[in-house]
Amino acid sequence: MAENNPEVMNQLASKLGLSPELQFYDVYSLDEPELLAHIPRPVLALLVIIPLTPAWDRNRKDEDADKQPYSGFGPDEPVIWFKQTIGHACGSIGLLHSVINGPAVDFIQPGSDFETIRNLAIPLDMTKRAEMLYNNEAFEIAHKSVEQAGDSYADTGERDGGHFVSFVKSGGRLWELEGSRMGPLDRGCLADDEDVLSLRALEMGIKRIIELSNDGGGSLAFSCIALAKS
Repeated sequence: MAENNPEVMNQLASKLGLSPELQFYDVYSLDEPELLAHIPRPVLALLVIIPLTPAWDRNRKDEDADKQPYSGFGPDEPVIWFKQTIGHACGSIGLLHSVINGPAVDFIQPGSDFETIRNLAIPLDMTKRAEMLYNNEAFEIAHKSVEQAGDSYADTGERDGGHFVSFVKSGGRLWELEGSRMGPLDRGCLADDEDVLSLRALEMGIKRIIELSNDGGGSLAFSCIALAKS
């Protein structure tokens, strides 16, 4: 199982223009407060890599079966979502989803690649947005520059059957963002004082996937990092 390495993600985020005021932290537990104490709150995004088990695969197919292709675009779109068309860029797109949505947007450096990609994406539909990212040289260069960072890098999850999922809070809602779905997934309402690492966000988000995935019993190898103040 590939790791979800905060050092590599911090390196990639820095190259694309995230302020050093934010960084990714390892999440060692979803339940034990003492193992979460090193992470400043609020947490602005969670980036998770988790294996695609048969039960979760079935759930995804059932959930997506009746959905039409995603049609959101424009300044009123609650989150900016990218359909993944770039091979082995699952982690890089997870990072992009984590940074250009929700409160992390305030920490994007002016004139950076993140800002450019975000501004270009807003008016585009799903197909044109995916094409824009596919052809974005800065994104490709940044992605490739950390590709050799060891077996913990972003694309190895795909090779091992893992999926990167980003959870962000935007407009008071918890959003599950993954480029291989039919669109962004609204998982429910969060109170003003609830971040993406709050109990309710975990129950609606990553714990829901773990419960689905773990129907065979035993332990499930997954990895989670949290974006928060440095």
